[in-house]
Amino acid sequence: MSNENENEDGTPENPLRKELPEEVPAAVEEPEPQSAEESGVPSLSGRQRLVDGLWPPRVSRAQLIVAVLLFGLGFGLAVQVASNSDGDSALRGARQEDLVRILDELDSRTQRLEDEKQGLEDQRTELENSSDQAEEARKQTVEKEKQLGILAGTVAAQGPGITLTIDDAKGTVKADMLLDAVQELRAAGAEAIQVNGVRVVAGTYLADSGSGVKVDGNKITQPYRFKVIGKPQDLEPALNIPGGVVQTLEKEQATVTVDRSTKIVVDALRPAERPDYARSSSR
Repeated sequence: MSNENENEDGTPENPLRKELPEEVPAAVEEPEPQSAEESGVPSLSGRQRLVDGLWPPRVSRAQLIVAVLLFGLGFGLAVQVASNSDGDSALRGARQEDLVRILDELDSRTQRLEDEKQGLEDQRTELENSSDQAEEARKQTVEKEKQLGILAGTVAAQGPGITLTIDDAKGTVKADMLLDAVQELRAAGAEAIQVNGVRVVAGTYLADSGSGVKVDGNKITQPYRFKVIGKPQDLEPALNIPGGVVQTLEKEQATVTVDRSTKIVVDALRPAERPDYARSSSR
């Protein structure tokens, strides 16, 4: 017979157990947090904690390399933008017709180079197809000798071109300004140039000399007169571009005139000089 006072697992139930309350684990008292004054550590405000977290910065080596590369890239872009701005400033204030004239001049220079290329190709074709190649070569040699003589200033030349006259009453025009005019004319396709009776060639130099200018040691005085053979439609616009030769001379209060002509005669000659050291390498 089972005992009613037995537990479910068969152990006898203690009658006193019912009278005792259930055991409750003792609570462990945690120490109260100490204030900043009691701990001896000064309290920090929120801003101070933020500054302590950000400074000093903790930068890794990879971050430092990336920063240096980005700085170099930014500096290069800034220099490039500045150089482009300087190059464009000369044309930024130009009028539309001046810009059109500059473009036409560039097109003309390109066309001259194309014509020269085509002429050389035609000469090569004639040599290849001629039945008497020796005679054809002789003719071309004579023609080339004339062309070289014009460039060297040893033979006279005539053809269409312009006359550039510079009246410098105040004596403010210097040799470097005249040299700029020569260089601009050459770039525009001038084939023969003469200044006040002196032939201008590849080795010509200009220097200031008192109230005048020396060209290859020959003193010339104003008015300076350039006789130039070439295409007038290319030569005149080249001198009148914005900021070019004419504007520069007019700023010096010189009077500049450019006249086109269908026939310009360049008859000032230079003696043929034999080089001291250079010799032909052809056999």
